[in-house]
Amino acid sequence: MTRLEDLPIRDDLRGLVPYGAPQVALPVALNVNENTHPVPDEVASDILDSIARALRDVNRYPDREFTALREGFADYLGNGLLPEQIWAANGSNEVLQHVLQAFGGPGRRAFGFTPTYSMYPLLTRATGAEWVAGERASDYTLSPQSAADQVAAADPDVVFLCAPNNPTGTPLPIDVITAVYEASRGIVIVDEAYIEFAPRDAVSAISLLEGRERLVVSRTMSKAFAFAGARVGYLAADPAIIDALRLVRLPYHLSALTQAAASAALRHAEVMLGMVDEIVAQRDRISATVEALGFRAHPSWTNFVLFGDVDDPRATWQALYDRGVLIRDVGIPHHLRVTAGTAQETTAFLDALASLESGA
Repeated sequence: MTRLEDLPIRDDLRGLVPYGAPQVALPVALNVNENTHPVPDEVASDILDSIARALRDVNRYPDREFTALREGFADYLGNGLLPEQIWAANGSNEVLQHVLQAFGGPGRRAFGFTPTYSMYPLLTRATGAEWVAGERASDYTLSPQSAADQVAAADPDVVFLCAPNNPTGTPLPIDVITAVYEASRGIVIVDEAYIEFAPRDAVSAISLLEGRERLVVSRTMSKAFAFAGARVGYLAADPAIIDALRLVRLPYHLSALTQAAASAALRHAEVMLGMVDEIVAQRDRISATVEALGFRAHPSWTNFVLFGDVDDPRATWQALYDRGVLIRDVGIPHHLRVTAGTAQETTAFLDALASLESGA
């Protein structure tokens, strides 16, 4: 049988491992930060009706500029944004890939503060650019001065700022974003995939876009909108950035069915986001309980909790797996990460973890 190593693959891709998390049919799956709440019935009905209407013209190519969807995103984000400042693709990963294709590539470098989202270096290398890793403080925070100094020293073409950060859940203050932007000459991407789980008074980087033509704010419908299976990500930026992304996208990259489903979901944004408070409550419940069990829960503005002081993460992960609960070992020594699920799923995880600690 032919091996990957036997193929004439690009030299810079040799030895890389594809992104992935275990996909197994366990009763409680809390490992990939999905929204475990289903789409509400009334919203699902409207989405199905919209898809049915789109099917009547599915023999034709979709709107290449996904005009209605961009209008919907602009309305949802507010802050005076116009549709021409919006871009969308098949999940936020493709959105980020488009940015790297346009502004990264061979001979260029991208920079991020580790630990952070593991797709950033994978996307960077897959598009031919060099990945440079910066450092965080021991509690995973970033200060404006340290962040700016590291970016200035690396002089990257693209900077990734995950706000709040995955896999740690750490908030990212606005002054860090402005300091990094001022210290850089390239594109600064603020990835707000989890921003809807932040406190209501948290300031989004969307508010910084005016006058900053190199700033990009990326988001997703996978998390708070419970739309992971639909694969819809989007960003807001200066219209010139959007023009650059048109140069690298595939023709008609967003299907008519995807556009119809996402537009329908956005019409019900208030209902779709109604589950956020419940998820946040379960997240905070997890944090309090794992602390009571003797672990360290890191502050989180996301739908997950990273907890430390785990003596043997692999053994703990396996023991939970054996009890029907799937969480994530993200590779940080003595840490594990768990997604905040429904109340029942959270209870199942906490009960299983408690039984391990008690030796039951």
